[in-house]
Amino acid sequence: MSELLRKLTQTPGTPGYEHRIRTLIYEEMKPLVDEIRYDRMGSVIGVKKGSADGPRVMLAAHMDQIGFLVSHIDDNGFIRLNPTGGFDPRTLMAQRVVVHGKEDLPGVMGSKPIHVLSDEEKKKQMKIEDYFVDLGLPGEKVKELVRVGNMVTWVGEFDEIGDMYVSRAMDDRIGVYLMLEALRAVGDHKATIIAVATVQEEVGLRGARASAMDIQPDIGIALDVTIANDVPGASEKDYVTKMGEGIAIKRMDGASIATPALCDHLEEIADQKKIKWQPEILPKGGTDAGAFWQIPGGAFYTTLSVPSRYVHSTVELVHKQDVQGGVDLLAAFLERAGEREYGY
Repeated sequence: MSELLRKLTQTPGTPGYEHRIRTLIYEEMKPLVDEIRYDRMGSVIGVKKGSADGPRVMLAAHMDQIGFLVSHIDDNGFIRLNPTGGFDPRTLMAQRVVVHGKEDLPGVMGSKPIHVLSDEEKKKQMKIEDYFVDLGLPGEKVKELVRVGNMVTWVGEFDEIGDMYVSRAMDDRIGVYLMLEALRAVGDHKATIIAVATVQEEVGLRGARASAMDIQPDIGIALDVTIANDVPGASEKDYVTKMGEGIAIKRMDGASIATPALCDHLEEIADQKKIKWQPEILPKGGTDAGAFWQIPGGAFYTTLSVPSRYVHSTVELVHKQDVQGGVDLLAAFLERAGEREYGY
């Protein structure tokens, strides 16, 4: 588990610039499916064939991570950024980054030192526009190696701490991991499984929408992280999920309301297999499942979510048992998809 997760989390790929992670996922998925291709958006699509009377099940896990594009380089070599994905500006202070120019260039996120801030400036909340990247190089050298539109990712090493894994980009390389490992683990199945590592989720579910329109699945399962707010200062009603309490079966988020009967089936399978699970309702935010209701005629859909603390940061945590439970439940469901109807 850990070596594949390390490769997935440490290979860069921000929305629209997923070329490196796409190549890795293609090579990892290729031996697990019968057919594999890219679509025009750049999503990786692998097909594991089923029987003629089985349903078409689309799995969607996005490969993009939040990041930035270079928007300006001043004469002193300081770089300004445009975010690709949702950032909390508080997480950017004093972070290390990599600017992917003609070569990968290490840098730091800089801002005005607190020692020279006015009292009024100290009271203001930092904004992304207040930060810049310092590569430690003279301006002419920076302009030689970097151009507007280059990808910038922050540094967050993969590691194991206690019962958990920590890294940048767990959102959503952990979903890609679940998809790959479920393809590896699945036994006999009637369903035709279409596994899609999607692009540009962090800027509006764009890759999933294009792929779902093309594939027209009967059933859609998004694979993503969700909030585990089980931390000091939060009340239990606001936890959303808890670390170590199992894979989450989503009922609702800001982008979709899941198919009740499909959620029921997943819960029954988990109970039968003695796989730990927990229900999820996420008040804000969404996953690639938000694309499934937009295709002509719609699809039956939900999300399997891996609880994660500190989402959209360099220290995203996931619990090892929740991850393995997600693999086990997804593989078990794929073996039984089509044994019942989910319609109204």
